[in-house]
Amino acid sequence: MSLNFDTELSTPVHEHTQRLSYADTDPAGILYYATWFPRMEALQTEWLLLNGFRQDTLLERFGWWTVSRATHCDYLQAARLFEEITIELRVGEIGNCSVRFDFQMWRREDQTLVATASNWLVTVSPDQKAIRLPEVFRTFLESGAAQ
Repeated sequence: MSLNFDTELSTPVHEHTQRLSYADTDPAGILYYATWFPRMEALQTEWLLLNGFRQDTLLERFGWWTVSRATHCDYLQAARLFEEITIELRVGEIGNCSVRFDFQMWRREDQTLVATASNWLVTVSPDQKAIRLPEVFRTFLESGAAQ
């Protein structure tokens, strides 16, 4: 399954640039495949936090929280030690109970797309059952998707 991004129509809602460190790479100095996942989670969490949706207070404030249902990543080009990579976050498909966040990872030096990824986030009740996206969250997501 390859992800299809239309960069002409979709504007990032948040992004971060970071230089790859030794801890991010394998012994050959190439990015270790699992490195993207914590970076994606951090970017998504930061964007939600900056917009009033702190993961640690959702249940207390709104009576629901979010969980990741699935994550997928396509590795397109090698990323290497000390390269600067910009990760962009976009709001993807908004469903009944979930939202897909899409990510693009770009090597800054030559503007090469090195990876694309998605993470599906589901809203759940306190007893961990999927619920419809609450209106306050849906409205927020739709405003981000329209950017």
